[in-house]
Amino acid sequence: MNATSLPCILVVEDEPRLAKLLAVYLRDSGMTPVIVHDGLAALEAFAQHRPALVLLDLNLPGRDGVSVCRDLRAASTVPIVMMTARIDEIDRLIGLEAGADDYICKPYSPREVMARVKAQLRRVQWAQDGVPRNMPATSGPDGTGARVLDINITNWRVHLDGEPVDLTPAEVRLLHTLHAAPGRVFSRQQLLDHLHDDGRAVTDRVIDSHVRNLRRKLATVTQGIDPIRSVYGVGYSFEWPAAD
Repeated sequence: MNATSLPCILVVEDEPRLAKLLAVYLRDSGMTPVIVHDGLAALEAFAQHRPALVLLDLNLPGRDGVSVCRDLRAASTVPIVMMTARIDEIDRLIGLEAGADDYICKPYSPREVMARVKAQLRRVQWAQDGVPRNMPATSGPDGTGARVLDINITNWRVHLDGEPVDLTPAEVRLLHTLHAAPGRVFSRQQLLDHLHDDGRAVTDRVIDSHVRNLRRKLATVTQGIDPIRSVYGVGYSFEWPAAD
């Protein structure tokens, strides 16, 4: 495979040491990094290289990461993973509301960043391949075949590999929302907006209770595999573990 066929990843990071480290891991993972160190250069680099994904620091000279994220999202559906030293929940939510698909806090493990990058690229590939958004497939528990999750929100029925999963209507809606955008991180409030249609007053922490019950019920047919990833201080995403 030549360099031009490798996915291009735009790294917008004002700390040269971190940017170089991420570049090493990206190359080792079969990707081509493009590095810039400020927000103004990020928009120019995006227009020039049209990357498959953007790793975007929140605190940048020139223009901050939130405004860069908004501009990128207005022009493109490219996956955006935000990186920041800020750990306050409100900062994470602002990033997600600006259009980021995922969020990771410093100090981070480069391996975790690579896992997030690959999850986002898989999400995009699923969409491009024309796999129905309510039925993405992945390797079965034995590494062969495909796992198919069929969610019917009309009759509130869910089947995984043909096996029924007994869920409440709220759990079906929650699973449907997460599963329709694999790899995307939803805040609790975003999930709550999809949970009920009768305007009832509930707190966003109700989502945590539903996720616990959903994980317990899915575990009965996934042989212990948990496809729901928790993002501390933000919310949840749906990601099937990659096949070995």
